[in-house]
Amino acid sequence: MRIDKFLWSLRYFKTRNIATTACKKGHAKINGIAAKPGREVYPMDEIVVRKNQIDYKFTVLDIPPSRVGAKLVDIYRKDTTPKEAFEHNELLQYSKDYYRKKGVGRPTKKDRRDIDDYLDSDIKNDEADTTEVDNKSKEVED
Repeated sequence: MRIDKFLWSLRYFKTRNIATTACKKGHAKINGIAAKPGREVYPMDEIVVRKNQIDYKFTVLDIPPSRVGAKLVDIYRKDTTPKEAFEHNELLQYSKDYYRKKGVGRPTKKDRRDIDDYLDSDIKNDEADTTEVDNKSKEVED
C-alpha cells in the first residue's frame, strides 16, 4: 500500500490529498528515509510522521484493506512516540499564551500602568530590604 494512502487509512490525516502533500514536503519517513507519496509500506517498517510540531513514531504491524475506524487503528500499528514530544507541545502552548499576540501593537494605558506598578513594587521591596538592614545595624551599635 502507498504511504499516503496508509497514513490516510490510519487516520493520521483527514484526507488523502493532505497526506500526499505532507509526503511531498518530507514530513513522512520510512526507516529514516524521506518517502515520496507512492512509496510502498510493508509490515515491520518504522514510520515517522511530523504533524502539528510532533514527530509521531510507529511500527507497521499489518496493512489495512481500506480506511479503518478509530478504535481499530491499533491493530495495524504499534505506537512508539516518546512522551517528551507531547510535553514539548504543551510547553509551546504555554509560551504562546504568555506573549502578546502578533499584530496587537503597542501596550495600552492599562498595560503600561500595570508594568509601572510591577516595576515600582520591585523597587520598593528592594528599598525596604536595605532599610531593614540599616535599622538593625544601628540597633546593634546602640
